[in-house]
Amino acid sequence: MISNELIWQNLAPDYEPYLNLFAAADKLDNATLAIIQPRLYNSLERFLLTPTYSPFAVIKALECQSYLSELAKCIKNINPSSVAITGDYQQSNGRFHWQASTKGSFTPCHSVYFCNWIEMPQLFGSVHQHQNSVHLEPGLLHKINGGVLLLSVGTLLAQPLMWQRLKQMVMQKRFEWLPANDNQFLPYPIDSMPLDIKLILVGDHFSLEELETKEPELFSQATYGEYEFELNFEHSGQLSLWVQFIKQIITDCQFPALTTDAWPTFITQAIRYTEDKSILPLDRMWLIRCLAEANQFQQDNQLTAKSFQTAMQQRQWQHGYLAKRNLDDILQKQVFIKTEGEIIGQINGLSVMQYPGHPELIGEPSRITCVAHFGDGEFTDVERKVELGGNIHAKGMMIMQAYLNYELKLEQPQPFSASIVFEQSYNEVDGDSASLAELCALISALSLQPIDQQIAVTGAVDQFGYVQPIGSINQKIESFFNVCFQRELTGQQGVIIPAANIRHLCLKTDLIAAVKSGVFHIWPVEHVSEAISILTKHAYYKQQYDTNNLHLLALIQERITQANNQERPKFMGLLKWLN
Repeated sequence: MISNELIWQNLAPDYEPYLNLFAAADKLDNATLAIIQPRLYNSLERFLLTPTYSPFAVIKALECQSYLSELAKCIKNINPSSVAITGDYQQSNGRFHWQASTKGSFTPCHSVYFCNWIEMPQLFGSVHQHQNSVHLEPGLLHKINGGVLLLSVGTLLAQPLMWQRLKQMVMQKRFEWLPANDNQFLPYPIDSMPLDIKLILVGDHFSLEELETKEPELFSQATYGEYEFELNFEHSGQLSLWVQFIKQIITDCQFPALTTDAWPTFITQAIRYTEDKSILPLDRMWLIRCLAEANQFQQDNQLTAKSFQTAMQQRQWQHGYLAKRNLDDILQKQVFIKTEGEIIGQINGLSVMQYPGHPELIGEPSRITCVAHFGDGEFTDVERKVELGGNIHAKGMMIMQAYLNYELKLEQPQPFSASIVFEQSYNEVDGDSASLAELCALISALSLQPIDQQIAVTGAVDQFGYVQPIGSINQKIESFFNVCFQRELTGQQGVIIPAANIRHLCLKTDLIAAVKSGVFHIWPVEHVSEAISILTKHAYYKQQYDTNNLHLLALIQERITQANNQERPKFMGLLKWLN
């Protein structure tokens, strides 16, 4: 069992070793994309500076102004100049002829350009006819001819005709004047012109997946790069790099500087976002939003710890209606969650709810019950039976059942059937994070040993009974703590979590204080035997504790043996008759 002291040390990040770094943060240089995203920078460098058979690159990033702007800035640093294709059109004999020259209406004015959305006339230009005169209006392709163009994948997928025309022109290195649709004609023949651009397509995971499906050959030949949304945080050098990255965002968005005491508060919020104390976020949109919210509460043109705390409290209050309503339902006993006493086959599970259209995950305790009765050994997952259970939840149930059957090592059929359900749950249940709680409820029901209702459980199990890490650990712990706190802490309440989730703990200050004062507990476990022993106060294995009492597995095996022996005489006469 992991010691309480180790838990206390890991309830939240320790910033003591980095205070000097925070104090000197204003003297650090801003981080460039080459430093913070070396793999992405290398991909762009290879695409721009090395002759390649494909003029296309795909970059996995969010399709928004901030990321496109950052990529364009990086490209300018790699390839600041381009070989522009200049010239103009001359009209003679009822035809427009292309003539290369040092000047002209079609002289490029950009070496790098990006846009999140564009229409066909803006991209390809247009032909204007007024009475007897015809005028050719240059498009974006003409203004960036010889340079690099960044476009959103979603823009091109939403306009398939524009994408097909653009793809052919880039591949053939010729610009062809075409009518806006097949029902129109050009008023005069217009010569094609040389076109030499490199096209970078920026999209998220889903957009790139759709592009790969529609253009498998192009996708396989294009240079690939990926914006990384996380940075490891294991030593002061990596933290210093992240601080430089934040300074770059502050410079770009013209936010006030952070004070020394603001950095720990800001980093704590960042770690809760990544759900890992060893990972810092590089998500520009999330970081800009946090800084902008804190900027509303700046003090003397500085962002302080109070600025970030006030902004977070304001956000939690604005988004807190559903969480408050769920808590009220529990406190008013409309949703039954017990935080005292002992019950056979009932356990408090911990889950998170994702409400459609709501920006936050909401932690919520769940009452899981299990009943065992004489039967054919079938384990019934009620959620799955009524089609409210997802595939991952069903997988967790099967793994849990397989483990227990293996652990019992039965030489005869299992005479008990069991039914497991999430009580008062009317939405789909998915994920395997409840499989540890479900397994403990099943063991309790089979052994007839009650479970302490002052404890909640979360975690997944494998087929050997080892407890595996799960997500949203902080929201889950805090949801049960809130219920216990409102009902008054007894000093015996707490949660059981996977030991592997210790690195993800970044809890609120009131919960940390409660754990350190001993009125609330967190028990990290590595095996189901540790969890069920805490819950029932009984040993799981014979070797677990030095006691003469029967352990839980022995109680289950003895009950099964008695049930099988009671059934055997009913069939003896029939067996003799058959012989």
